Amino acid sequence: MISKKMEATLNKQIELEAYASFLYLSMASWSDQQGMDGAAKFMLRQSSEEREHMLRIFHYINEVDGHAITPAIKQPPKTFKSINAMLEEVYAHEQKVTKAIHKIVELCYKEDDYTTLNFLQWYIDEQREEEATMRSILDKVKLIGEGGQKLYYIDLELEKFNTVEEGQEAAESDA
Repeated sequence: MISKKMEATLNKQIELEAYASFLYLSMASWSDQQGMDGAAKFMLRQSSEEREHMLRIFHYINEVDGHAITPAIKQPPKTFKSINAMLEEVYAHEQKVTKAIHKIVELCYKEDDYTTLNFLQWYIDEQREEEATMRSILDKVKLIGEGGQKLYYIDLELEKFNTVEEGQEAAESDA
C-alpha cells in the first residue's frame, strides 16, 4: 500500500506522461504535414512509448492498492516554428520528465517506500536513454547545419533512429 501523497504524486506523473504522448502525437501530425515522414514516424513511436510509460504507472498505482486517475490533458501545440524548435522542445520535455521522476525518488526515500523506489528504477534508466537519444539527434541536426537540403537530411536521420529502435525492439522480443 502506498501513501496518499505518493499516490497523488504518481497520478501527477501519469498526467505528465499522458501530456507527453499527446504532445508527440501532435508533433507527428505537424511533421507529416511538412512532408517529413521519418520525423512523423519517429514522433509516433515516441508518443506510443509515452503512453506505455503512463499505463505502467497507472497499473502500478492500482496494484499497490492506490487509485489511478485518468488525467485531463491540456491541448498541446498544433504547429511548431521549425523542426529544430520542435526537437528542442522534445528534449526540454524529456528533461522535465526526468526531473519529475527524480522528485518522486526523493519522496520514496522520505517515506521509506522501497517498493515504489524499485519500480521507478526502470524510469530512471529509460529517461537517461530518452535524453541521450534526443541529445544525439540534436547533435546531428547541428552537424547538418542550415543548407538548402537541411530538412531532407534531418528527416533521413530521424528515419535511421526509427530503424535502430525497431531493431532493438525485435531483439528484445526474441530474448
